[in-house]
Amino acid sequence: MAQTLAEKEMRTVNLRNRFVFFAVVPLLALAISGCGVAGSVIDNVTGLVGLNETGTVINQSYIRSSYAVVAADLLQVKRGQKLDILEETEFEKVHWYRVRASDEAGTEGWIEAQNLITETLLEKSQKLAAEDKDLQPQATAQLRAPTNLRLTPEQNGDNILFKLSTGATFDVVGWKYVPKVQEEVSDVDDASNKPFKTPKTKNAEIEAARESDAPEDLADKYDIWYKVRLDPIISPAPAGWVFGRQIILQIPNDIVFYQPDTRKFIAWQRLDAVETDRTPGKDNAAKTTRPGSWVVLTRSDLVKSKDGNEPDFDGIIVFGYDKYNEDHYTAYRNDHVTGSLPFRVDGTGDSKSFSVRVLNTGGQLEEKRFVVFKDAKGRLKVTPPPDISTK
Repeated sequence: MAQTLAEKEMRTVNLRNRFVFFAVVPLLALAISGCGVAGSVIDNVTGLVGLNETGTVINQSYIRSSYAVVAADLLQVKRGQKLDILEETEFEKVHWYRVRASDEAGTEGWIEAQNLITETLLEKSQKLAAEDKDLQPQATAQLRAPTNLRLTPEQNGDNILFKLSTGATFDVVGWKYVPKVQEEVSDVDDASNKPFKTPKTKNAEIEAARESDAPEDLADKYDIWYKVRLDPIISPAPAGWVFGRQIILQIPNDIVFYQPDTRKFIAWQRLDAVETDRTPGKDNAAKTTRPGSWVVLTRSDLVKSKDGNEPDFDGIIVFGYDKYNEDHYTAYRNDHVTGSLPFRVDGTGDSKSFSVRVLNTGGQLEEKRFVVFKDAKGRLKVTPPPDISTK
């Protein structure tokens, strides 16, 4: 009598389980007897229990017959495709999933974990994105090197969503200054001649600055983490945290040269309509954004924390653009106002305003609204709140 498909599948599972049992048990016996080689083999074979999890393909890849170097490619899978995750293993320090595709043959095989994000992690990223769904982008940025997208602003092995590729671009919706971890340096106790550890900062110059009461440099004291929002064409995960050293802020080309030497442009919003140029005769040519008017938040390089809270910005500049003279001018500047993100631009046409959260005299964050308008000559003007200076 011909076997049914279910019976064949059950026989395959039984054979696989028997193979695993008869292959692993001798190795365990060798390991118990002190054989280091057997122990290392067992360390590479993990995840024999099914995960019953779903994953989404991050990068176009292949399901392979095994995780060996010479394995055959069974099926090509594309970005966004869903796969059932059956098992996981680590082989030669590479993380793999055994998966099942939804094609007609129900192809099963192995795929590198870096090409797949589990449904559990994807849901956590979606929840993170929902926190800022109504926020305007504060800046745009690009990766200078392959970098892990993480659920939290810290480096540990439990919060990685997946690895973003070099050149990936995204919107910045916030950031966090994280105090740098102190290094522990081994010394020797003269009395006991035993090594002991003493905390020491990464840079001796920081200690020298503290002793002389000189202001601390922001980059010496903190690591910065950016909370980012990603386009679906870049990532199936909509949000996460990226380590700041791997990021290049994409300051608009028409104003980047106005960035002061002692300050950095850290957030910006356009105040006028976005106009673009296209190459004549080429419908699919890349768009180039024309110069325009901007409100920019700036930050000095010095530590200004109060009660352990570092302000996100300590200055505001508003650039107007004279399209007839093809030149920018400063409509408003204030280098003595501090506050925190986010900020936003409201209004349409020439009737615009921007709102920022600044520290008041009591040290509390308070939202302030700046009105932007054009005078009779078409020059951009800014009316700040009554309790904030005009310069």
